[in-house]
Amino acid sequence: MNYKELAMSANEVVAFLNKPTSEFTKEDIISFIKENDIEMVNFLYPGGDGRLKTLNFVINNLDYLNTILTYGERVDGSSLFSFIQAGSSDLYVLPRFSTAFVDPFSEIPTLALLCSYFDKDGNPLDSAPEHTLAKAAEAFTKVTGMEYQAMGELEYYVIQPDIEEFVATDQRGYHESAPYAKANDFRALCMSYIAKAGGQIKYGHSEVGTFKLNGLLYEQNEIEFLPVNVCEAADQLTVAKWVIRNLAYENGLNVTFAPKITTGRAGSGLHIHMRMMKDGKNMMMHNGALSDDARKMIAGMMDLAPSITAFGNKNPTSYFRLVPHQEAPTNVCWGDRNRSVLVRVPLGWTAPVDMCAKVNPLEEANHTDGSFKQTVEIRSSDCSADIYQLLAGLCVACRHGFEMSNALEVAKNTYVDVNIHDQKNEGVLNKLSQLPDSCVASAACLEKQRKVYEEHGVFSQGMIDGIIKQLRDYNDTTLRKDVENKPEEIQKLVNEYFHCG
Repeated sequence: MNYKELAMSANEVVAFLNKPTSEFTKEDIISFIKENDIEMVNFLYPGGDGRLKTLNFVINNLDYLNTILTYGERVDGSSLFSFIQAGSSDLYVLPRFSTAFVDPFSEIPTLALLCSYFDKDGNPLDSAPEHTLAKAAEAFTKVTGMEYQAMGELEYYVIQPDIEEFVATDQRGYHESAPYAKANDFRALCMSYIAKAGGQIKYGHSEVGTFKLNGLLYEQNEIEFLPVNVCEAADQLTVAKWVIRNLAYENGLNVTFAPKITTGRAGSGLHIHMRMMKDGKNMMMHNGALSDDARKMIAGMMDLAPSITAFGNKNPTSYFRLVPHQEAPTNVCWGDRNRSVLVRVPLGWTAPVDMCAKVNPLEEANHTDGSFKQTVEIRSSDCSADIYQLLAGLCVACRHGFEMSNALEVAKNTYVDVNIHDQKNEGVLNKLSQLPDSCVASAACLEKQRKVYEEHGVFSQGMIDGIIKQLRDYNDTTLRKDVENKPEEIQKLVNEYFHCG
C-alpha cells in the first residue's frame, strides 16, 4: 500500500488518517472526531425497502462517543423488516469503522458510519442483508479459493422542467455532451460527493434515454464503479443512491432509479460486473481467452438465472423493462460484446498492443497486459433490488458454477454470438430458456431453486420465505399483458414504484 497516495483520497477520513479504510480502528475514529471538530455521529443502515435509515447522535463527551462506537444502539427491527415480529423486535446496530465518511449534506459537522445488525444474543442477524452478503462471499472463497469482486453500473433519470434550447435527440443521449445534455454538471457533482463518501468510481456519462413528457425533460445518466470486494461494492452502491437523491433534493431536481417510466423509451438497469481474484491476480483470463473458471462462473448464473430475478427485479415494473429490443435481456444466454444476452463478456484489453504509444508518438511502446481489467456483466437486474441480496444471490450463483459437474457443458450450450432479437435468428431464440415475466413467476423460480441459496448457510429460510411472499403479493401474473395498450394504467404503476429501492 502506497500511503503517500492516500493523502489524495476524496474521503476526508482516509486523507486525514493516512490509512486505507480496512485499517480504521475505534481510536482512529475518535481521533478524527476530536481533531476535526465533529459534533454529531450518524449511523446509517439499510432497511427492508433497500433504503438507508439514519440514527443521529450528538457528541456530548468522549465517554458517550466511546459508548456508541463500542456498543452501538438498539433499533426496532419490526419497523425495518417485515420478517421480524413486534414481540421480539429489538436489534442492535453496530458501526463498521471502515465505512466512515463526513456527511456532505449536514450543516453540523457530522461523521457517518454504515452499520451491521446483531440479534439479542450478540450474534450477526442471520437475515440481515449485509450479513447475508458476507456469508455468500465467505462461502465463495471457501469453495473456489478466490475473492469475489463486483461493481455496478448505476443508471437513473434526472427530471427537470423542459428546456427548449439545444434539444437532444430522443433516445440518442449516449455519452452526449453539454449543452445537449443538461444534467452533466449534476452528475459530476454526484460523482464528487460519492467519492467523498468512499465510493471508488470508474466514470460517469449520459445514457441513451432522453425524452420529454408532460412538460418535463427526462435525461438518463450512469455512474459506473471500480471492482472491489463484493461487500464493499454493495455499501458503495447503497450510499451512492442516497447521495444522488439528496443532491437532487438540494438542487430542486427529481431523480428516479425506476426500471421503467414510460413505454418505448429506455428503462434503467443495475448491471453488475464481476471478477475473481487470487493473490492479487484477475483469474478471468487464461492465455488471452476467457478462463475455464470464468466459464464455470457464467454457467452458475445460467443455471440459476430464473431465480436471480427474485433478488434483482423486485416490483412489477421491472418486468416492463425485460422485453425484446430494449437492450435488456429476456433469454438465458451469454456472449462476447453482445448487449442482447443475459451475461455479456465486455470487450477486454487482451491484444498485446500499446495503443497509448500509437496515439501518442512521444511515448515509448511497451508490452501491455490489460487482462486485469476483464469482467463479466449480468444485465437483468435493476434498482428495485435490495443491493445486498442481489449481490449475495449472484455470489451464490457464481459459486454454484464451481459445484456443477457439467458447468463447462452448460456454458458451451448457452453461448450465442448473434443478436438474438434479430428476426433472422429466431431459430437460436427458440432454443433458449426465458427469464420470468412477473414477480409471481420469479417467486415460483426462487421456490424451486431455493436449496442452492440456502446451502452453506448463506440465505436464511426466513429471508427466502419473505422474498417469495413479497413477490407473490404483487399478484402480477398477467399484469404486463393486461395493461399493454392502457397508457393510463401503465402510468399509475410507474407513479407507484417511481422511487423504488
